[in-house]
Amino acid sequence: MAESIEERLIVKLQELDDRYEDLNQQLSDPKVACDPIQNVAIAKELGKLRRLVSPFREFTKTRASLEEARAISTDAEQDPDMRELADEEIPELQRDYDLRMDKLKESVVTSDDASIDSVIVEIRAGTGGEEAALFVRDLYEMYLRYCERRRFKVEVIDQSIADMGGLKEITLNVKGESVYTHLGYESGGHRVQRVPETESQGRTHTSAVTVAVLPEPEEVDIEINWEKDTEEFVSRAGGPGGQNVNKVSSAIKLAHIETGITVSMRDEKSQHKNRAKARRIMMARLYDHFQGAIDRERSAARKSMIGSGDRSQRIRTYNFPQNRCTDHRINLDLYSLEKIMQGELDALIGGLQTYDKEQRLKNL
Repeated sequence: MAESIEERLIVKLQELDDRYEDLNQQLSDPKVACDPIQNVAIAKELGKLRRLVSPFREFTKTRASLEEARAISTDAEQDPDMRELADEEIPELQRDYDLRMDKLKESVVTSDDASIDSVIVEIRAGTGGEEAALFVRDLYEMYLRYCERRRFKVEVIDQSIADMGGLKEITLNVKGESVYTHLGYESGGHRVQRVPETESQGRTHTSAVTVAVLPEPEEVDIEINWEKDTEEFVSRAGGPGGQNVNKVSSAIKLAHIETGITVSMRDEKSQHKNRAKARRIMMARLYDHFQGAIDRERSAARKSMIGSGDRSQRIRTYNFPQNRCTDHRINLDLYSLEKIMQGELDALIGGLQTYDKEQRLKNL
């Protein structure tokens, strides 16, 4: 007989509990105590496990109490008053059991994502010329309003302005508690259907924008030897910005030798600031690259339920003439596009979160 989701979940959580105890034992080892790098890594893993282990231990107490009450209730040799008392306790214990189990299910499938409090968001114009660039700006403003409502902190790392006031591309850093569980679903192709400002005959045009949301790793998550693993190219930054931009070699391009991933940064007048920003983006892209390979090995279905996050995959259409926003991954149509563009994304993101949790539970 196949195990139920709850049975598989309890087995998994018990394994995590055992791992938690093992890590605590390692911390008491003098050799580990003298190794700051290992210490930090263990402390970080303990912090992530604690989110699951603490509620699991409370759940096991509730489960034990429920099993004891049921045993007393069905034991004919027990005192009748004890059996009656157990009968009265069972419904309340069952409700507590169910509530704790539901919370554990949600915590297990979202734990990794919930621990990510900083992301790099890259929005780029695709097909559609100036209209696509204008929609990059619109998406940026949409996310900005959503983040303000969520009290996430937004920093513009780099941007390239188009001729008509749009944005060819913009790179953001967004920080906030469990921010990846909210913005992580935005990676992919965003299609817009509307009448452009430059269209004199009122025809609807279709343009495309790509979005990538990359977890920003901590130093312990990924190690890069900047001298050996990457090549750095320095050049003068072109475009507006005064004499300093054109005379000083401040633009930085980094190329990761193993993967071929490149990052260019010219937003700041300072070479040092551009280098620091380029390294942050490089780390995020490399983390996403290597983590994606791990996810594919672990489970081909892990990301399929909400899309691979590949920029070439169309995930959403914004149809302005119909005031409609469609998320193609969950076949959700919302006829409130005006509100969505004002940052009211809760219905969209909530639908994706719910569907994602259901699919991940099936794949436990």
